Amino acid sequence: MHLYGVTWADYLRLLEIRGDCSAPRITYLEGTLEIMSPSRTHDEIKSYIGRLVEAWCLERGIEFTPNGSWTLKDKREERGAEADECYVFGPEPKRKRRPDLAIEVIWTSGGIDKLNVYRKLGVGEVWYWENGHVQVYVLRGARYDAVAASETLAGIDLEQLVSFLDRPTASQAIRDYRAALRGA
Repeated sequence: MHLYGVTWADYLRLLEIRGDCSAPRITYLEGTLEIMSPSRTHDEIKSYIGRLVEAWCLERGIEFTPNGSWTLKDKREERGAEADECYVFGPEPKRKRRPDLAIEVIWTSGGIDKLNVYRKLGVGEVWYWENGHVQVYVLRGARYDAVAASETLAGIDLEQLVSFLDRPTASQAIRDYRAALRGA
């Protein structure tokens, strides 16, 4: 659902009404408001991807903090968004005002361009999962560049990661992925 001519105050009021729930997801861009209710399949995919990212980090000794659908907003830039999953990497996550990585699962088309939202919010890297493939975008100055591999998690093989999304349970996907990472 899209609403037009929405003020910043209206956007903040909707966030307040929704409270700490992660659904519906609300995106705001310069007067346009998008309200999305993720499906079970959408949420399953984003959760599997997130758990596999966490498994990769654990195997590589990388400190991470998951922040789920952290609401990012900036009044001056007139934008706000909530990633499907997002992460801060490093030993002091509380010092960071923005996630290092936002993950978006694209299930429908025609919505607000989240890259345009994230760009001015300062999110360094965004992954878009769509139709079994992850496309990585890295913020370079004032724009995102599509790149072949993650720079935030250098060395992660996203094709390999995505190949484990077909497991019947998240726990099976994690076990199988960790075994593959260990070369078993």
